[in-house]
Amino acid sequence: MQAPIRAAILRYKCMQLDRYVAGAKDGRATQRRVLLDKIGRTAASDFGRRYGFDRISDVATFRQQVPITTYEDYAPFVERVMQGDTEAMFAPKTRVLMFAMTSGTTAKPKRLPVTDLFYQEYRRSWQLWGTGVYRDHPDLLQRQTLQLSSDWQLESTPSGAPCGNISGLAATSRPFYMKRVFALPAHVIKIRDFTAKHYASLRLSLASDNVGMLITANPSTLVEFARRATSDSESLIRDIHDGGISNDYNVPADVRRALKSRLRPNRKRAQELEALVASTGELRPKDCWPHLKMVAVWTGGSVGIYLPQLEQYYGDVVTRDHGMSASEGRMTIPMADGTPDGMLDFAHHFFEFIPSEEQGSPDPTVLEAHELEPGEEYFILLTTSAGLYRYDIHDRVRCTGFVDEVPVLRFLNKGRHFSSVTGEKLSEHQVVMAVTRSFEALNLEPCTFTLAPTMGMKPRYELLLEPGAHLSYAQQLAELVQQNLGEVNEEYADKCRSGRLEPLAIHEIPEGTWAALRANRSRERGNFEEFKQPLLVGDVKFIEQLPRPSDQVASNRVAS
Repeated sequence: MQAPIRAAILRYKCMQLDRYVAGAKDGRATQRRVLLDKIGRTAASDFGRRYGFDRISDVATFRQQVPITTYEDYAPFVERVMQGDTEAMFAPKTRVLMFAMTSGTTAKPKRLPVTDLFYQEYRRSWQLWGTGVYRDHPDLLQRQTLQLSSDWQLESTPSGAPCGNISGLAATSRPFYMKRVFALPAHVIKIRDFTAKHYASLRLSLASDNVGMLITANPSTLVEFARRATSDSESLIRDIHDGGISNDYNVPADVRRALKSRLRPNRKRAQELEALVASTGELRPKDCWPHLKMVAVWTGGSVGIYLPQLEQYYGDVVTRDHGMSASEGRMTIPMADGTPDGMLDFAHHFFEFIPSEEQGSPDPTVLEAHELEPGEEYFILLTTSAGLYRYDIHDRVRCTGFVDEVPVLRFLNKGRHFSSVTGEKLSEHQVVMAVTRSFEALNLEPCTFTLAPTMGMKPRYELLLEPGAHLSYAQQLAELVQQNLGEVNEEYADKCRSGRLEPLAIHEIPEGTWAALRANRSRERGNFEEFKQPLLVGDVKFIEQLPRPSDQVASNRVAS
């Protein structure tokens, strides 16, 4: 009965998707209507009164009244909403469902309000994406989808509102006709320990061979997930054979009770998995799930380095980028396999764009979505139903084309002073704080450094230092910087705890490397005095591309 219902609903949803895409013909007018609707709803809030929302009637006055903002502009208002004073940012009687947790650019993490309207828009956008997937691959409706999500109730505000991950809220409020499509019950998000959560997810999903799609944000998570299947294969097969979940993993008692009916013994399946291990020496998802067709992950920016590894574990599957999305809002909806390009989510948020070369300037050019140029790069400003206006999310994108009046965008990277290899979103400010505190704790003088990511079996960050007294304390320094980074950026700590990032290491570089880098960059840009040492870079190839001091000596000789 469920399959015919889902098929009928898919036909209806496809009509909605077609109408949405057709609406791109009026993308410019839709964007302006979205803006004025959001401004009008919150004009009576304290934030709205501060910036004269009642006097805003078009995009020009919006820009005159409201400056480009960062989280720090909202922090005092968010704090009041967390205390229960919703009118600090919203209209009276606005319902705040939760606060999304994410790392800020400074030591203090961000807490972003998720209003009822914002969540409705979030769900509609995801449904449009999902409709595109099932329209192109209707056979996936006959398979199970394995989605890895996090809890939306990790902590509470003083007013009692939950704080956590918005994807967890979505996992607990799926429509009835889709619940059986998902391999994992919502109870799994309550497992806080990442090792235990991944183990429980494998235990539940490996009991069937019918998984057709996997969904998570970062492909690095899927690499770690697949490796755990092999490393824990003996225990997993035993649990599937006998029933239950091993007591070696920290699964809370209430979650065990809730999952009990899903953990019955399955001797036949255990024998099948045992035969796979005997044959290949591994328990690989591509062997366990012969119907596996798609992995839905981010594919743009630096995370693309993990995509080649996915084939090793998951086979020749198609990838579907699930779009640019963050706690602050969803920005694009990809409509095709194998590309990070997505159509701007023009009907739910209002977007502005700053040309990449003008980011950080005091009076940058600001464009509306319809004014972008294919091939050019921009930074995004967001205005949403979650109380953010002209919010600089630090995402750099390239316009790759248009659907009528709506641009198609590709994520390139976080801004110049950010790095995010597994979703940790480190800022240069946080790195400076962590390294400075570590130097001070060891009574070391400040020195020139750069923190850069590297790729081995797993990624990690390396603190690059030239020879000097600091290297005598390399182990202590690495441990202190690792600890301090975790304290100022909770997502970095989270990625390290879950094994997605290896602990930080010290990397000694030859004496004279920084002088050679400065000379090279100055020669490229023609201004030696304005060179700025990169304290944080996001390029995983930065270290291998560093100039050698000997190259600089040779260059000087040629120049002379």
